[in-house]
Amino acid sequence: MPTTAPSSWAFGPLLGFDTETTGVFPTADRLVTAALVARGPRGADGSRTQQITTWLADPGVVIPASATAVHGISTERARAEGRPVGEVLEEVAATLAAAMAAGTPVVAYNAAYDLTLLEAELTRHHLPTLRARLGRELGPVVDPLVIDRRVDRYRRGKRRLTDLCAFYGIDPEAAGLHTAEVDVVATLDVLDAMAYAHPEIARIPRAELMAWQAAAHRDWAVSFNDFLRRRGRTPDVDTAWPLPDGV
Repeated sequence: MPTTAPSSWAFGPLLGFDTETTGVFPTADRLVTAALVARGPRGADGSRTQQITTWLADPGVVIPASATAVHGISTERARAEGRPVGEVLEEVAATLAAAMAAGTPVVAYNAAYDLTLLEAELTRHHLPTLRARLGRELGPVVDPLVIDRRVDRYRRGKRRLTDLCAFYGIDPEAAGLHTAEVDVVATLDVLDAMAYAHPEIARIPRAELMAWQAAAHRDWAVSFNDFLRRRGRTPDVDTAWPLPDGV
């Protein structure tokens, strides 16, 4: 097993984050559930403590059947059991901002989606955004999708969370993906496996994490947009990370 300095960010405390929403457009769709999984530093025996916090929100709009089919939350259930979305957004944002301010990496799969949605929802409900709470840009953020595209760029096939679970030996069937808290645990497990498979990841200095990932995403996005052009399609992948330009 590769060895990595114990002070690596990868083996320190991490805060996993995921949402389930009303759709796939992060600036327009609404929060339905959120999950945060706080993992403590890796112990000498390799173990970590773990604390899971989840929220169910009433988004204030009808949840489309297509979204319910993914995460299982109907409009009726959200209205009956969910808390006001503004309260949920405030608690989630406060926790994320506190972690980032302390230098704890926030781990999210396809982080640009969840963070864009959160910033849009906070603005919609007249609450301070994460950037306003921090007084700076977001970070540290760790996105296993961005990292995987960089360290194994020529691997064929899709790179959904279920695909990475299968590739890195995390059982997606046992995980039962598509509830927010289970997706977060799977994401953290994938990141852990990636850090062992590609020890250079864990050696990236904490201070360079954001710039390394931003460059990795930009290179992938430019290449993918070129691919779309060659296929006669509109190149519509934003090259900015972890938030698209204009958000």
